[in-house]
Amino acid sequence: MVQVRSGRDGAGAGTIVTSDGRIVTNAHVARRGRLEVVLQDGRRVDATLEAAEPRLDLALLNVGVSGLPAIPLGSSAKLRSGELVLSLGHPWGVEGGATLGVVIGVGADLPENPQPWRELVAVSLHLRPGHSGGPLVDTRGRLIGINTMMAGPEVGLAVPADAVDRFLQANSPRAHARRAAA
Repeated sequence: MVQVRSGRDGAGAGTIVTSDGRIVTNAHVARRGRLEVVLQDGRRVDATLEAAEPRLDLALLNVGVSGLPAIPLGSSAKLRSGELVLSLGHPWGVEGGATLGVVIGVGADLPENPQPWRELVAVSLHLRPGHSGGPLVDTRGRLIGINTMMAGPEVGLAVPADAVDRFLQANSPRAHARRAAA
């Protein structure tokens, strides 16, 4: 996990998805001004916005640094209500905050979902400003979602890992090369 700073006072989290410096965060975190990423070792590096999908609230950044620890991708389709999850981020600017909770459900038809056209993971835990873009992980440490918003004091919502995987596949260097050749 990294901290993502955008503009003067925008800040959230980011999730390292490839060891060569590709980071997923929320589109709402990456939408303003110059992007800077603070790595776990304290280095501050400029980030380039490679892709954004506001409807999914996902953005892909590149920091051009290799050798980063990437999180393994899990499957949100296999999640079940009651499973333990951990949300990581920087709530209210506190670095490396972690919140434990349980899965409420996955899908577009959840009562907690304010955007019924959009599939989300609903979890019973506290998300705060600064959790956005951070990883939601299962008990094996696999990415099962990207924290995106609060739906109430005890309900957080995340973009499911399966949607993140599709977003990454659509924005892979190979996909870009195919589009350029077409």
